[in-house]
Amino acid sequence: MKVESVSVDEISPDPANARMHDRRNLDAIAGSLRRWGQQKPIVISEAGVIVAGNGTWEAAKQIGWKRINAVKTKLEGSEAVAYGIADNRTAELAGWDDAVLGKHLEALQADDSIDHLAAGFSEEELEAMLGKFAVDGIAPPELADGDRELFQQMAFVLHDSQVEKVKAAIAKAKAAGPFNGSLNENSNGNALARIVEDYLS
Repeated sequence: MKVESVSVDEISPDPANARMHDRRNLDAIAGSLRRWGQQKPIVISEAGVIVAGNGTWEAAKQIGWKRINAVKTKLEGSEAVAYGIADNRTAELAGWDDAVLGKHLEALQADDSIDHLAAGFSEEELEAMLGKFAVDGIAPPELADGDRELFQQMAFVLHDSQVEKVKAAIAKAKAAGPFNGSLNENSNGNALARIVEDYLS
């Protein structure tokens, strides 16, 4: 496989491309290109027609790139069409492990890298995922089925100006001593309950 740097004006999109790229999708690709550059080449025919990577090519033009990395395939006709469809379809069939994704997003948020992912996720989607996994997910203790309903998981979304204060309050509540008599094994949950009890007393 030989990767070549080619002029964006010397290649052309497949006029029969069945894959559609809306503005949000192109903006996400463009955001990725700006942040990380082109990490994989597009695929073009010997004649310079794009077989796979139409969205990358269009986004590159959108942000003013003059050249793009590409590999030339010897596939032609129906074989090239079939490959182009398969390349898009196999990506569609993949899914997300929400728990793992949430943890990655939470970690990336700490070093501001999440800003570069925002083009791929709406603000509401990011807020939902970060809120869902922003608590330490310790499973409920092994109790009889009828007793499991005694436990509930709650998630909160905090503004940056609130985070350090909340963390400090939880740490202070934990340092006050063991949570004797609590059936809850989640230390953050116990700490929040202690804070609420002090507030209501």
